[in-house]
Amino acid sequence: QVQLVESGGGLVQAGGSLRLSCAASGRTFSRNTMGWFRQAPGKEREFVATVTWSGADTYYADSVKGRFTISRDSAKKTVSLQMNSLKPEDTAVYYCAAGPSYVLGMRPSDMDYWGQGTQVTVSS
Repeated sequence: QVQLVESGGGLVQAGGSLRLSCAASGRTFSRNTMGWFRQAPGKEREFVATVTWSGADTYYADSVKGRFTISRDSAKKTVSLQMNSLKPEDTAVYYCAAGPSYVLGMRPSDMDYWGQGTQVTVSS
């Protein structure tokens, strides 16, 4: 069992930066693929970024590549998403998610555990 709590959302102007954090509890964190997804009003939940259990590999949606960076600290049981050069189209509720070690975590169906979400709003 893994419990996830996100923090760090807020309101920012276009071009600004935010850093999201996800605190995990549960003894299997070190063996989980961790990811971030987002969901805008009226749209389906979409993949943003994922990091493998070892931290060696990361994957990004094309829409955020070069602007967002995912990282994990297994000792602290946290996963972060640094978001730079934010755009109004990045506005959404952002969710932290955990899945088994054998998935890449690029689909919501890959993931077993979800946080409650944190709102990110980017004004133009």
